[in-house]
Amino acid sequence: MAVLHKVILLILPLFLFLDAVDARNDLLHPHHGNDNNPFGLPDFPDDPFGLFRPKDSSPDDDDPFHKNPFLSPFFDDGRDPNQDEPAKPDFETASLGTWKLVNEDAGVSAMHTQLMPNNKIMLYDTIVYRVSRIKARPGECITYLDPQNVTQQDCWAHVVQYDIETNQVVRPIKIETDPWCSSGGLAIDGSLVSTGGFMSGGRSLRFLSGCPDCQLRDYPDTFKEERWYATQAKLADGGFILIGGRRSFNYEYIPPEGQKSDRVNFFPFLYETSDIEENNLYPFVHLSVDGNLFIFSNNRSLLLGPKSNKIVRTFPVLPGGSRNYPASGMSALLPIKLDADGKANSTEVIVCGGNTPDAFYMAEALKQFLPALQDCNRMVITDNAPAWESEMMPSRRTMGDLLNLPNGQLLFINGAQNGTAAWWDAEVPNFTPVLYSPDKPKGERFKVMAATSIARMYHSSSAVLPNGKIWVSGSNTHNTYKDVDKFPTETRVENFSPPYLDQAFDGFRPVIDEMTSDKMLSYKQTFGIRFTAKDGTASFTKNDIKVVIYSPPFTTHGYSMNQRQLVLAPAALTAELGGVYKIASVAPVSGDIAPPGYYLLFVVHRGVPSKGIWVQIKN
Repeated sequence: MAVLHKVILLILPLFLFLDAVDARNDLLHPHHGNDNNPFGLPDFPDDPFGLFRPKDSSPDDDDPFHKNPFLSPFFDDGRDPNQDEPAKPDFETASLGTWKLVNEDAGVSAMHTQLMPNNKIMLYDTIVYRVSRIKARPGECITYLDPQNVTQQDCWAHVVQYDIETNQVVRPIKIETDPWCSSGGLAIDGSLVSTGGFMSGGRSLRFLSGCPDCQLRDYPDTFKEERWYATQAKLADGGFILIGGRRSFNYEYIPPEGQKSDRVNFFPFLYETSDIEENNLYPFVHLSVDGNLFIFSNNRSLLLGPKSNKIVRTFPVLPGGSRNYPASGMSALLPIKLDADGKANSTEVIVCGGNTPDAFYMAEALKQFLPALQDCNRMVITDNAPAWESEMMPSRRTMGDLLNLPNGQLLFINGAQNGTAAWWDAEVPNFTPVLYSPDKPKGERFKVMAATSIARMYHSSSAVLPNGKIWVSGSNTHNTYKDVDKFPTETRVENFSPPYLDQAFDGFRPVIDEMTSDKMLSYKQTFGIRFTAKDGTASFTKNDIKVVIYSPPFTTHGYSMNQRQLVLAPAALTAELGGVYKIASVAPVSGDIAPPGYYLLFVVHRGVPSKGIWVQIKN
């Protein structure tokens, strides 16, 4: 009897366990449709470690365990991360993004900004005001003649270096020539190349390297023509072309440091697209994947061969109004998608907002601020018969910025709803950013975000940071610095966090291991990036991962020059021990697709980006 009692005590727990498992199955099965799961994720498995799977059984593709995104790859789940299963949709969230004031006074209003590979932003204003909110360093005052030809000393700083990690100004930097309404970009080695400006700066070429105490190297008489409101565009070999500017209907190629430009190329297109209010300054210029330059001015566009200096083709007129300064619409390249060999065959541009051709006159002379344009237009410029496709933005916008985000979306931010660029010529700030998803169907692409409380009008700017946040600063509608006004001079700095930074996604966010990843890339060559999940539990499959490289732009007057985003096709994904993955991708085949220089690289998992790391593509 005692023996029977012991047997019952041993067997009873087993029956209770099996009954509990059966009951749990009954509860789990109704949820296989994920009706209560806001992210549409698979359910947790009944047998998480395969304890009750027969040794000779093979994993079932339909087994929810093998689709469990929470499982650490430290445990072998029997799944090949390269299996050719369809890519799952991006994670969704109800978040509209968040704003945070990160610096009360950067000292200088950010008319121009450039993020550099040392994680510092160069932000600078004009020197014509002879004032800012931060003093120059001792011994760095600038001597100038005032309107009465009296010698004066300007002891204010007009250029500062801003640390994006501490959100503090690192140092003021002396500048000799005026960069008012200038242009810029990053050289192959990551140095800032700054061109043009006003008066003393009109023909200037400036360089700033990334060392902690580097100073601007200024060459005042480099160019044959003055370059005020010109566009600086990066070419396939990493050099630059400088196009247009006020009363400059031509272009020049930027020479090496210390040399002078030896030729001006007359460009009738800029003359033809200049009306009485101009509306063709800061022309939009994008490098196509065939190595030619797409140039948009006022409402017309063409393709220019930078090697032949000949017009390759023209495109349909974009109706509706003027798009360039001072009407000041926005333009960008949509993400360029590469195939498994690092090639790209398609280039698509987007042009949005602006105002009517007479809007500047109405604002400047009559102080009547016409509503900005609300249309948004895109065109595949590599098509045999390209045509504009148009839709409406949620709100009107002039002087706004248009940024490529790491997850493939674009962001409209800053600007006004009425009027144009120039001092005192706009009203009704557009406080509300808008997300644009280019791959969604027409009519579903726009999503309104959370609003800021700071007006970012004329002379504001923004930048995409390595952590995925958006750096926003500047705004000055005056010919001096004003503390008290309807739109005061802004030197405050904000960060906007897009929805992909929602903490609900942290369990699925890749974290790149920078030390064991390749950071020097060569054309056509395979490179590897190692990453984990932020909390170490998510697992990944190849088709759910994207490798994105992004060229940080020089931003001024609502236009981000040299902005470029490439989506690389993953070649293979390897699961290593300890939750580590290695993604292999092929670098772009040539500078036509990705000019040499520095890029931010992101690993993106179903729309959730990692923090970016700096990589360099060399010739």
